[in-house]
Order: sequence, then C-alpha cells, then structure tokens
Amino acid sequence: MRVYTITKKGMLSMFAGVLIGALMLTVATRTATQAIQTANTERLIPIYYVDTQEKVCSISFDAAWGNEQTQTLLDILDENEVKTTFFLVGEWVDKYPESVKEIDARGHDVGNHSNTHAHMTQISREEQQSEITQCNEKITAITGKEVTLFRPPYGEYDNSVVEVCNGLSMYCTQWNIDSLDWKDPTPQDMVSRIESKLCEGSIILLHNGAKNTPEALPLIIKAIKAQGYKIVPISKLLPSGKYITDHEGKMYLSECE
Repeated sequence: MRVYTITKKGMLSMFAGVLIGALMLTVATRTATQAIQTANTERLIPIYYVDTQEKVCSISFDAAWGNEQTQTLLDILDENEVKTTFFLVGEWVDKYPESVKEIDARGHDVGNHSNTHAHMTQISREEQQSEITQCNEKITAITGKEVTLFRPPYGEYDNSVVEVCNGLSMYCTQWNIDSLDWKDPTPQDMVSRIESKLCEGSIILLHNGAKNTPEALPLIIKAIKAQGYKIVPISKLLPSGKYITDHEGKMYLSECE
C-alpha cells in the first residue's frame, strides 16, 4: 500500500486550482446566460419601406448642414407637382428658419433628424430623447405642427433609439433606396440606381446639399413616374394603425389591433 503525504505547499496548490476552476465555471455560466438573453432580446427595426400593393413611393431629403440648394430643390418639386419629406437637424432649423417655413408652406413633410446630428447609439437614453424632443420643439415653434417622423443620423439605431422614438408617438424612418448622392455620382448613375431598386412602398434617400442632386432630381422624378409610380410624402405613405416591421424593415399593419 502506498502512502501519499500532502505537504502544506501541495494543499495550497490544490486549493488554488479548485478556486480557479470555480471562477472559470462562474464566468462561463454568466457568459452563456448573457448570450441566451441577447438571443432572446427582440431586435427592433425602423421603417425602411412599406407593404402596399399600390405603385406609390416617397422621396426624402436629409438636411444637416448647407442650404444653398434648398430653394432650387423646392422649385423643381413644385414644377413637377411632387410633395416630399425633409428631415431637418435642429441646428439647421436654428440657422435657416425661413427655409423651414418655406418647406412647410409648399406642402412637404417636415421631419426630425435629431438636434445636433448626433451618433444616437453612442449616447444615453436620456440624451437620445433630448436630441429628438429639442428638434421637435424647434420645428413646431416655426410650423405650428406636430412632428411625427424621425430619421436617425447616419442611419444608426439600436433598440433604445427605436423605443424612445415610439415612446414619443413618432415613426422611426429609414430608407430602402440610397441614391448615394453624398458620393457625388453622376445624375444618370443616381437615376439608374433608383430605377433598379424601386418597388411599391419605397422610401428614397437624397440630401439637400449634395452636389448633383438638383440636376438629378427632375430625371429621378421622370423615371419614377415613367414606371407608373405616384410620389407622396412619407406621412402619406405610412398606413395608420398599429404596425410591425420585418427583418428587412418592411412595415406591415399589425393584425393585433
């Protein structure tokens, strides 16, 4: 029979090994639990386009900095009898209140693009709400109208952004067609891109300060109408009532009223 003698040093080593093993098991269990919780958390998706059988779509403009082209764009839209949606940053509203009045007076939607064009996913929930409400207040002070549409700057969002927006009784609205006008493509490249992606319920992204947008806009409108589509503001595109969005951001009216 063999007799094993455990020294004090050996006992300490055994105890350390047991302790390390227990810590590793705790970490692994916590990580697994967090992974399960994350997997079970529903990802909230903004509205990218709308479920509809009608040949209808929306054009939208984001306005965050310059204002040199806004009047030209408004004139082109009037000439083509088209109403659209302008998403305005609060700081832009501060600088160009007369343009805000003009956009509203010409029958276009005035939407919210945050107060400072912040990265919404990088700030607290309280700051997210402040970004939206401050911009709303500025727009309403000029137009006298409630703001119901919000577009996150840079297209960045998370569940908190969508929840805050919904909590303010607003629609968190993205786009399913990016004209890429901010990259200064040729007007024909912009037209071709939009034509290839256009579908019922589409929302098209343009910018009020992009170099070639004024030249491209009449061509875009003509191409959209040539396919039999009617262009309406986003507020007219969205159906009223409770809704859901699928994994692609397609908006459906909910069957659970």
